[in-house]
Amino acid sequence: MNVTLRQLRAFIAVARTGSFTLAAESLFVTQSALSGLIKELEQVLGLRVFERTTRRIHLSEMGRELYPLLEKIVQDLDRVLGDVAERKALKAGLVRIAAPQLLASTLLPEVIAAYQATHPDIQVKLVDSAVESILSRVFSGEVDFGIGPERDANSAIATETLFEGRFIAVFPHGHSLTALTEVHWRDLLAYPFIALQGQFTERLLMDLRAASGELNFAPSSEVAFMSTALAMVNTGLGVTACIAYARTLVERYQLEWRPLITPVVRRRFFTFTHQHRSLTPAAESFQHFICQYVAERPQLFC
Repeated sequence: MNVTLRQLRAFIAVARTGSFTLAAESLFVTQSALSGLIKELEQVLGLRVFERTTRRIHLSEMGRELYPLLEKIVQDLDRVLGDVAERKALKAGLVRIAAPQLLASTLLPEVIAAYQATHPDIQVKLVDSAVESILSRVFSGEVDFGIGPERDANSAIATETLFEGRFIAVFPHGHSLTALTEVHWRDLLAYPFIALQGQFTERLLMDLRAASGELNFAPSSEVAFMSTALAMVNTGLGVTACIAYARTLVERYQLEWRPLITPVVRRRFFTFTHQHRSLTPAAESFQHFICQYVAERPQLFC
């Protein structure tokens, strides 16, 4: 049976009003068009849904059985379509983002607050994660998209550059590096260096060796999160380096920072999405918003 939605709406309107005239007005169609839809429905079903006389129209026995069932189906469909329309119009929806702890505690809360100021009906769920787990969260569908530094390629994951930031040196107040306006890597690495575990140290060492074969370092400590490194620097246990966007957190720990030079090392950050999974309207909207947000604020990454 090839029953159409227009036929069902016509049947429900006539059953509800008891009148072809009133039903046609409620559906904004002509009475002849409405009669044609009812006739088509009865032909498809192979039975009458209305009994007609010269004075009145009423539901047949089968029509009485069908009416509450079909009315509920159409109402449920209308609710679903209404929800889709609201999501498309960004009047409802949920965005789930995975991001490293450092991004999640500095840049992203500012972006989310700015986004929700213009899209108050969209809920944004921030999942702070270890960098190494971001791609797996995107791949599994746990989040809509991820944000983070470059990592080993995955054929199922699409990447789009979000921003590029340079490294800055971080050290306590009163440290001998305070007198400098810029810090050379060689000078920073002369002190106990607190690094992050995993690919952070590996990639940093590769960059330094590529720029200057003489530069090398062995961290005095390796920790999982930059907040831990900053807390250790604050107590005088060493120095560290982080990306410039984290200056707000550095200042929260009441630490000093300077641009790192010779060489200038930069990190690119990306948005990660699943190649074969479309973003929801809300997620697509937020991704566009954060790209525009960082593009308008280059000073955050220098």
